Amino acid sequence: MRTLADKVVVITGAGSGIGRALAVNLARRGSLLALSDVDEAGLAETVTLAQRAGAPQVRSDRLDVADRDAMGRYALDVVQHFGRVNVIVNNAGVSLTGDFTDLEYNDIDWIMGVNLWGVLHGTKEFLPHLIASGDGHVVNLSSLFGLISMPGQSIYNATKYAVRGMSEALREEMLVAGHPVGVTSVHPGGIKTAIARNSRVSAKEDKAATAELFDTKLAKMSPEKAAEIIVSGILKNKARVLVGIDAHALHHAAKLLGSRYQDVVAKASQKVVPPKVTVHE
Repeated sequence: MRTLADKVVVITGAGSGIGRALAVNLARRGSLLALSDVDEAGLAETVTLAQRAGAPQVRSDRLDVADRDAMGRYALDVVQHFGRVNVIVNNAGVSLTGDFTDLEYNDIDWIMGVNLWGVLHGTKEFLPHLIASGDGHVVNLSSLFGLISMPGQSIYNATKYAVRGMSEALREEMLVAGHPVGVTSVHPGGIKTAIARNSRVSAKEDKAATAELFDTKLAKMSPEKAAEIIVSGILKNKARVLVGIDAHALHHAAKLLGSRYQDVVAKASQKVVPPKVTVHE
């Protein structure tokens, strides 16, 4: 895929953050956009920005990516609307912070539904149409935490490692079958989005302090810069795109240290992670 002009691009989680920045970036490149989110107000704002940026066509839908039937209907509707689909960007994602022993099943189901099943649903339902297009691409948002693990992020890690593994295997399958579909796994570090403020936490976590840590200490790159790196990766048909100096640095440090990186991370995290909240029975 040498250009994204006149390509039909589907973006989930387009109501804010990286999803919105991708929509605006691709609008400037002449892509036809199918945008979705559960946040209808945020999505409407993105549509306006994409139209102002020059998108030839913009379709918007409220969509819960965790809903398999809804995703199936959505894929058929988008193909009927545009006549084809070239790119699916499975961007929708949420965050859950807390030690594994403190997490509740309903929160685990929630993050699994969006971060893992949402990506699987989007990939599965759109893949036949990408193959049929003759020039397709799957873009799945994993994370730096799909490359290294962090205490307090066990289930987030689980979803992002799974997205990475599925994406890499899918890329291999497309190559073996000779299908005209590229697959890119994206691994952002700290990007200035609302993911921490919109996250869930266990009863023992201070949500405000956790969000402040992310917003002030960890989120260094703008969504617009992240989007530019991701789009460049698509056009170069990269298998893996790391986004941010922190993603590159920590990934390479983990490779150098091997499994010992876990001991280093555990020790370092004690100095930066906010203290637990006292839970009264």
